Amino acid sequence: QVRLVESGGGLVQAGGSLKLSCAASGRTISNYAMGWIRQAPGKEREFVACISWRNTTEYEESVKARFTISRDNAKNTVYLQMNDLKPDDTAVYFCAADLDYPGVQDLLEEYDVWGQGTQVTVSS
Repeated sequence: QVRLVESGGGLVQAGGSLKLSCAASGRTISNYAMGWIRQAPGKEREFVACISWRNTTEYEESVKARFTISRDNAKNTVYLQMNDLKPDDTAVYFCAADLDYPGVQDLLEEYDVWGQGTQVTVSS
């Protein structure tokens, strides 16, 4: 059983940076598609970024030039580096794993395991 735990969220001013971490336990995640998804207050969850087992990446359009997803298989951890943060980035950020697919995955319904989320708040 895979367990995912996010960390690194917090309060930051617009233009600032944060780095989120997603630590996995119970099974290696090196062969799985991993993603970051966010949910803003009053809105549905939306795809942010994903990374394949070969480190191919995909991003939601509004974060493409500002966010970077990466993975460290030795640490069984996935990261999301977020730069030039904007108030619209305020949300709970979730890490998720697709245990059935190693490629890039932008369909939220395909993710099997989710973390509990970490709050990111960007002030203007």
